[in-house]
Amino acid sequence: MDTIASLFSFITTPVSWVIVQFHKIYGALFGDDTGWAWGLSIVSLVVLIRICLIPLFVKQIKSTRNMQVLQPKMKAIQERYKNDKQRQSEEMMKLYKETGTNPLSSCLPILAQSPFFFALYHVLSAIASGKTIGVIDQPLLDSARQAHIFGAPLAAKFMDSEEKVQALGASLTDVRVVTAIMIVMMSASQFFTQRQLMTKNVDLTVKTPYMQQQKMLMYIFPLIFAVMGINFPVGVLVYWLTTNVWTMGQQMYVINQNPTPGSKAQDQYLNRVLKSVTAHGEVRGRTRRNTVKRIVAKGPDRNDIERKFITGLGKLGLAAQEDGTVAKSEAAVLEAEGGAAPKRQQPKRQTKAKRHTAATHPGTAKATDSTGSEPKTSLEKQDAPQDDKPKPAAKRAASGSSRQAKSGQRKGPQRPKHPSKK
Repeated sequence: MDTIASLFSFITTPVSWVIVQFHKIYGALFGDDTGWAWGLSIVSLVVLIRICLIPLFVKQIKSTRNMQVLQPKMKAIQERYKNDKQRQSEEMMKLYKETGTNPLSSCLPILAQSPFFFALYHVLSAIASGKTIGVIDQPLLDSARQAHIFGAPLAAKFMDSEEKVQALGASLTDVRVVTAIMIVMMSASQFFTQRQLMTKNVDLTVKTPYMQQQKMLMYIFPLIFAVMGINFPVGVLVYWLTTNVWTMGQQMYVINQNPTPGSKAQDQYLNRVLKSVTAHGEVRGRTRRNTVKRIVAKGPDRNDIERKFITGLGKLGLAAQEDGTVAKSEAAVLEAEGGAAPKRQQPKRQTKAKRHTAATHPGTAKATDSTGSEPKTSLEKQDAPQDDKPKPAAKRAASGSSRQAKSGQRKGPQRPKHPSKK
């Protein structure tokens, strides 16, 4: 770790200068040699760095969402060119270029923080060794060595020997208890941040290997930090715990205000917007109006959650407009209730006798349809229509005149009775 930290020694002077400037402010409030003054200086360093990294964080969010959307296409390319790795790579790069996606953008905040992290580690290691570094001269060095956070020196580690800890004016038990608690908090915050991302801010309609990879990272990252944490000085643990808490809060804000389309967080967010519209009759807030504007612009490409939101507005008698506002609309109400036009009634199925009569006597069927009345289905005898010219007996038998025969008689060939029934 010391070898890696020495590679970033070029940035130790700016990092030490920032810490000293914050120490002057907090030293005037809490005392120059207190752990509060030095600890809050490190926390302020983290906050300053993370504020500067907000643009990279925004790119990380966009890149992560684009990667989720592109997963089905990427999988199709891998299946299509599974025997040609070069063509597969070319098609992948072409897809990234067309969509403006950078796979490395999701790692930018961590990569950008790495120099400051190792520079701080280098500074604290020098303080533990009693060496001046950067703008930290001998008086500041003595002050930093006297600073304790809950009884643990700023430069002490979990794996330090008892002699080294006693040289810093503390006990080994205090150091290990404080560092163990901070390591657990650091790992827990990392786990909660990743779990929050997987359970709330992932498009549930897209099932890809990317989601499985994120689930694995949810368990692997906390273990990595726990193993590495035993070699971190207390000051570095303060730095990393602060940046984890910042990431967790930043992610909670993004999930609540700008969730991933199709995720559980989007459903909760649009429900809050719908409740606000119900209470006030309008979309309040620029962010919410922009969200409604994007949903309207999607048109038929909306997901189920967005269609549910539009239907909810329709039930309130409102319709979403292109500028993100809502307006009263009776058509929206009818559309939400199933449409203004009544459903088309299917014609009733006719009996076999009616279909047979319509086929053999089309004139009678037309007359029945024009008057709107149907022939009776009772057992009463009905008069057969009289034609100008009498039909031959064979035709009358074929046209179904047997249904107009006298009761108890049956025309046409008779089925022979079974001998047992004679």
